[in-house]
Amino acid sequence: MCNTYRFKPFADQPFEEIRQIGIDLEFPDGRPNIEPRDDIRIGDTAPVAVRTADGVAVRMTKWAWTSPQGRPVFNFRSDDRSFANSLRCIIPADGFYEFTDALPGQKRKTKWLFTMVDAPAFWIAGVIRDGAFAMLTTTPGADIAPYHDRQIVLLEPGGAMAWLDLTTAEADLLRPLPAGRLAVEQVFPLPETGQLFS
Repeated sequence: MCNTYRFKPFADQPFEEIRQIGIDLEFPDGRPNIEPRDDIRIGDTAPVAVRTADGVAVRMTKWAWTSPQGRPVFNFRSDDRSFANSLRCIIPADGFYEFTDALPGQKRKTKWLFTMVDAPAFWIAGVIRDGAFAMLTTTPGADIAPYHDRQIVLLEPGGAMAWLDLTTAEADLLRPLPAGRLAVEQVFPLPETGQLFS
């Protein structure tokens, strides 16, 4: 399951999607310096956006709250659940990673980067509890199924506000993307050379 993702802001994407529909972006803790990051990991602080009475607020928030058993909750199953009464959020990203078994001769798992076709950045559907966020998951679509039996919920362009405001049925939002929407590349080990470092 997704335990690391990437966000390298480019031309103010995907935040521009919100501005273009006339909704104000707010920075209640001050405008954060969102630096490009190749690997955002569980426990890191990263930007998320939540709905407010007047617009959408961007805040730096910890990834993963702690379960009653003391484990980090970084992914949260969306199946057969309603999030109408939850604090919903959207998480900006331009890629996320999945891992498969190590290739012959390797000790570390094989690392795959997924990006959205024709979208330089996108939003992941999430929820906030105890001041931390988790990514929602669903059944895998055709692009993810060969790599994992679950996937995070990626919102199609234009779907960010539909998730924050629930103006679209949850079942229509919390589902895998159609086949061909995601591109995948092997980033460890590098396939051309078999290098150990990506």
